[in-house]
Amino acid sequence: MLLGRSDRGLLAQWWFTVDRGLMMAVVLLMATGVLISMAASPSVADRIGLDTFHFFRSQLFYLFPAVLVLIGVSLLTPRQTRRAGFLLFAGSLALMVAALFWGPEIKGAHRWINLGPLNLQPSELAKPGFVIVTAWLLAEQTRRPDMPAHLAAFLAAGLFFGLLLMQPDFGQTALMIMAFGAMLLIWGLPWILVAGFAGLVASGILIAYASVAHVRSRIDRFLDPDKGDTFQVDTAMQAFRNGGLMGAGPGGGEAKLILPDAHTDFTFAVVGEEFGLVACLVLMSLFAFIVLRILARAKSETDPFPALALSGLALVFGFQAIINMGVNVALLPAKGMTLPFISYGGSSLIGMAIAMGFVLSLARRRAGAHRTRTFAAVYA
Repeated sequence: MLLGRSDRGLLAQWWFTVDRGLMMAVVLLMATGVLISMAASPSVADRIGLDTFHFFRSQLFYLFPAVLVLIGVSLLTPRQTRRAGFLLFAGSLALMVAALFWGPEIKGAHRWINLGPLNLQPSELAKPGFVIVTAWLLAEQTRRPDMPAHLAAFLAAGLFFGLLLMQPDFGQTALMIMAFGAMLLIWGLPWILVAGFAGLVASGILIAYASVAHVRSRIDRFLDPDKGDTFQVDTAMQAFRNGGLMGAGPGGGEAKLILPDAHTDFTFAVVGEEFGLVACLVLMSLFAFIVLRILARAKSETDPFPALALSGLALVFGFQAIINMGVNVALLPAKGMTLPFISYGGSSLIGMAIAMGFVLSLARRRAGAHRTRTFAAVYA
């Protein structure tokens, strides 16, 4: 049945107010991830003794609920989005604590928890919830200066970052600190406090380098490849060289046959080898389009809560993509971080679907929305 602008149903109102260009870009990225999983994952599954299409089928299994989550969350009003963010953040933190005590240890980390047949990484769900909570608290501080909401935002950040470090997951911690810092700058944190915050982050990096062996090893290998094993990064770089401009063709790549993380951390290298530089640039352009479109919407927003939330969600999405691709081309130290919607991972897929659902919800056109303060000057 066709929808008309005179319709007053929920679906009709959603269709004529949602950013369809942004939604189509996200759906296209999700579909691209399934195709790339088909190319990158079978060899990994064979190598570790699983069914050839184990990871591909698993990605398909999570894709359907991810699409439903994307659309379902985009139907929410800003008030419902705020409430959903709080519930998501609180529930994810509880699961992160549970994972520390009862979750399986995988590669020396306690980041997952088994929920029946599902192996969930709660921190992936906590990320969009954290952005929503932080945006609301900072917005409340703007509306009600007498309310110490910014202190609550720092407490929420400290709790979240602390749990990430306890897992440990230094990459996700760095990602969320960058996003939180950017949100503080957009909000208008005084430069003296920005400098103090930057100093704390720098001190944390130095402490991690001095006290955590694998962090020190990764940084040392990045600065001087002769100091350790750089097999995955070297293989990824060779994959890009093999792919050239147009690639070796689907199934023609060799790197995925030996890369342990070809289906997750180094999926971008598989794209480069099999589909070439042109495909990599197209994929990068799609990421850039999504980030810039969200930031453009945030720039035009005069209500502080959606402006901050849209900015934070865009930055988490963009920073994560940059980190993954930067590792693949040896511009950043090796770190296990997925490429949003492209790399294999059910928790990552659902978490990013929630994040983009929040974006679509907050970016919907609403007549007569309450406006309190313009944030356009922040982006000028």
